[in-house]
Amino acid sequence: ITLKFLKKLQIQDDSIDILLNINSDDSKIKQELYLEITQKLEHLKQALTIDIQAKQAKKTWHDPNAKQQIKPQNIAPGIKDFVMISSGKGGVGKSTTASNLAIASAMLGKKVGLLDADIYGPNIPRMLGIQDKQPQLAANKASPILAHGVEVMSMALLMQKQQSLIWRGPMIMKAMTQFMQDILWDDLDLLFIDMPPGTGDAQLSLAQSVPVSCGVMVSTAQAVALDDAYRSMDMFAKLNIPLAGIVENMSSFQCPDCDKIYDLFGQGNCQEIADYFETKILAQIPIDIKLRQLCDSGKPIVIKEPEHKISKIYLKAAESIIAFLAANETQDNADIQPTIRDKPACSS
Repeated sequence: ITLKFLKKLQIQDDSIDILLNINSDDSKIKQELYLEITQKLEHLKQALTIDIQAKQAKKTWHDPNAKQQIKPQNIAPGIKDFVMISSGKGGVGKSTTASNLAIASAMLGKKVGLLDADIYGPNIPRMLGIQDKQPQLAANKASPILAHGVEVMSMALLMQKQQSLIWRGPMIMKAMTQFMQDILWDDLDLLFIDMPPGTGDAQLSLAQSVPVSCGVMVSTAQAVALDDAYRSMDMFAKLNIPLAGIVENMSSFQCPDCDKIYDLFGQGNCQEIADYFETKILAQIPIDIKLRQLCDSGKPIVIKEPEHKISKIYLKAAESIIAFLAANETQDNADIQPTIRDKPACSS
């Protein structure tokens, strides 16, 4: 235009006719001009397309009659039921409960997996005696390790020993997705998921990625622990996850010398919260030296001593969870998918 080469420019429908008259017979210059103009027009076309799409989206946003179709998600369709083992705070025996419930379910004839999704405190491998094993990798996917009849995967198996993870929310959410998509789980009846304590990115990401069949809350009967348990159970309600029940852990201690029973953290206090959320107490697990010793040595009590009174409690709790799943239809997770029209599930 500056050199007055442009002699004609006509736009009609989807075509643009451009006539240039340059003061040169050099075919190379002609070719370069042709290529540059063509490329710029293509970029302009893409920009216009994006602008049109944005305007259409804006119109939909302001249209009160426009309805957005939100679909449920399930990135691990080979797994029948997902059981989220949760706690309001750490140190209440959640991982011990998750590992023994998973093995007990396998002993009852179910095909079971156990995912240690407690990103910052992955203890399941030690409790199952597989802390020195490494999963096999193939095509950027990892095979779970079989332990005591259960397929197991944990962040601890994918990182160096004692290595800390200092991750922000998006990395945790991506890890939760990869645990579902990039692990070569078999077609499982049940996948028990040992969650991080509290209510945060991991819980929301999991609930958005797969339809969680039920939740199990683990807490002591201490008032401080129950305060946080209320919050976690409220999270289940907001994420539309059915509650199978509560495991009251460390509910009492029987002195081995005098057989006197002490309620170190209280006992029976979980019944009030169970009633509030219209669920039940699945188990009351006492403090037991044998249970602690077997956990530390990687020998779950339900396998090592199946006739122990605590093993029988875990087996009964597993039976209750399996019965709950059989009697209740899994809710889909469409209502907690990200949306530009509605408030996210974690905001209220």
